Amino acid sequence: MTDAPTRDELRAHLVLTMIAGDVATPRQNNLLHYRRMADGHPYYQFGLELKPSWTERTVLEMMVERCGVDPDPAHLYGDDTIDPDITIDTLEAMGDRIGLAARRRENVVLATGHPSTLSPLYQDVARALAAAGCRLLTPAATWTYEIETGYGGADLRRIVYAEPGVAMLEDTRGRTHHTHDSKPMEAMLRALTDSASTDSPEAKPDIWPDLAIADHGWAGAAGQAGIDTVGFADCNDPALFAGAAEGKIDVAVPLDDGVAPHHYAPLTAYILARAGLRPGG
Repeated sequence: MTDAPTRDELRAHLVLTMIAGDVATPRQNNLLHYRRMADGHPYYQFGLELKPSWTERTVLEMMVERCGVDPDPAHLYGDDTIDPDITIDTLEAMGDRIGLAARRRENVVLATGHPSTLSPLYQDVARALAAAGCRLLTPAATWTYEIETGYGGADLRRIVYAEPGVAMLEDTRGRTHHTHDSKPMEAMLRALTDSASTDSPEAKPDIWPDLAIADHGWAGAAGQAGIDTVGFADCNDPALFAGAAEGKIDVAVPLDDGVAPHHYAPLTAYILARAGLRPGG
């Protein structure tokens, strides 16, 4: 595990690796997603029931404030930006909440829609939490559902857990997949609800997450269910930032979620140091 950097060192690393600062996410893609989220397109809502008052303009304004994208509405093409200081501020807030979970030995669920890039970060955090006495929840393992693959095709996706308990999706050939879907997290929470020993629909299940650490629809569905949720989001993922603005997501960390996995190691170390946790315990 990489030693925890100072704030200045982390800021320099974020800019150098384009995790924040000038990022490779196309501006035109960002604006398209902002418009579709404001229009209520389910794929861009990430499982959150957001207020209908969002417009493309107010989404952009919110993303300037919470992510640090270029505020110029006339900037329609090219690359965009993420403010590295916002990234670090929210990483610190995430670390504080993870540290609280460790001290309380809470039930935690972890899940990622970016298994090819973010899995090592989630797994390192999961190991540290497990070593601190937290219970990592792994409901609905092997649950499957069908997705459309274009041109009228379909494929199956199933929930799998990477060691020691990070949910992600894989296909029938065992390949992990990127996803924005909220359905898998909704299935996980439904499985926990169905396992409750009480007959009262108002009663809390016997086992329920105190904290979700996630991204994309995994995070949105957890936040919508009222679970404390901290997560990562790219500058083309406005829903989690809107969820944070509406109080449904506790922390949304802006970053480019598609760079090489090893570049996230300093972020992981920074989170764990902030949380007062040692890598792997």
